[in-house]
Amino acid sequence: MIDLKVLRENPEIVRASQHARGEDQGVVDSLLSADERRRSAISRADTLRAEQKVLGREVGKAKGDERAALLAKAKDLAAEVKAAEAEQNATAAEVDELLARIPNLVHPDAPVGGEDDFVVLKTVGEPRQFDFEPLDHLDLGTRLGAIDVERGAKVSGSRFYFLKGVGAQLELALLMMAAQQATANGFQLMITPTLVRPEIMAGTGFLGAHSSEIYHLPDDDLYLVGTSEVPLAGYHADEILDGEKRYAGWSSCYRREAGSYGKDTRGIIRVHQFNKVEMFSYVRPEDAEAEHARLLGWEEEMLARIEVPYRVIDTATGDLGTSAHRKFDCEAWVPSQGRYRELTSTSNCTTFQARRLNVRYRDENGKTQIAATLNGTLATTRWLVAILENHQQEDGSVVVPAALRPFMGGLDVLR
Repeated sequence: MIDLKVLRENPEIVRASQHARGEDQGVVDSLLSADERRRSAISRADTLRAEQKVLGREVGKAKGDERAALLAKAKDLAAEVKAAEAEQNATAAEVDELLARIPNLVHPDAPVGGEDDFVVLKTVGEPRQFDFEPLDHLDLGTRLGAIDVERGAKVSGSRFYFLKGVGAQLELALLMMAAQQATANGFQLMITPTLVRPEIMAGTGFLGAHSSEIYHLPDDDLYLVGTSEVPLAGYHADEILDGEKRYAGWSSCYRREAGSYGKDTRGIIRVHQFNKVEMFSYVRPEDAEAEHARLLGWEEEMLARIEVPYRVIDTATGDLGTSAHRKFDCEAWVPSQGRYRELTSTSNCTTFQARRLNVRYRDENGKTQIAATLNGTLATTRWLVAILENHQQEDGSVVVPAALRPFMGGLDVLR
């Protein structure tokens, strides 16, 4: 959640952020009003409790009629205290509800607009010019015995698949290369739970506008995660950190893909289940932007290792998601579609998630402060699309990028 102090001292910043996101600005005034009523209720309850203590001492000293009168007054005062505390609780609940509706404040340099209003920051590599008609990843994967979507649909329904043979090998090789790179850069490798409690899912900001994307198990009241960002954000909930923390989470991920009917139904671009290695950092707020740049750099390092053309975009404010202050996506060239498609995303969530989850650190004066959290993708199942299509040969075989070959047992061509 955002810092209430920022809201009180400069509500225009919050209104501007809401406007940039295309969100309701009226919630800002509603929250300011609720916060004022809550603070007034707290003050009144504190005053009445103080009067109650003084009256209690007077009752202890009084006798006879005076004591009886004081006891009657104490009874009335107790009723007032109870009413004030009820008002305090009600206004606190209203503040919490309104606060949960406000997404993170956007970075002032983030481009304003919707999904198509991103800004291209850089383009790396040139799309390959084929001297034959290139196949898409599904045709390639089917010919290689690497992808089976028909049996995936038979077993689990649409948007499911089997990776088999060289397809399974290629994904595991990719994830292992990502894990190796992450650990070499100081990240602790974690295999995370894929089911989390509601308070952890809510704490990361995924139960707001994007709740329809998430699988929920109502009998257990648990949620299937769409990224290991969620359990990694909850890992230090209600803790005080002893310094910066960097984790690389390896997990299966699940997304309902609600609202994507008819989109990317072919192949494995938009599916309900996939695997991913995700970087996650806890740092001091003043170090968050530098950490964001480092995460992007590590993502680009991975993309260079699979030898595909890509571009980096600065995501527009209306497409940031609830928790992100700023987000950079790396999109790889997909020859069969003649366009770039997202492979990685890295977000600076500032203190938004950590404030919800109560993750803190001690500053140089020993005072506890809210930490900042960031996340970034190092590899996912979707990367196979870019690898297969960009490295295909006319006979339907696929050249394995040199950096991946040691993780494939030296295999250099998929046939």
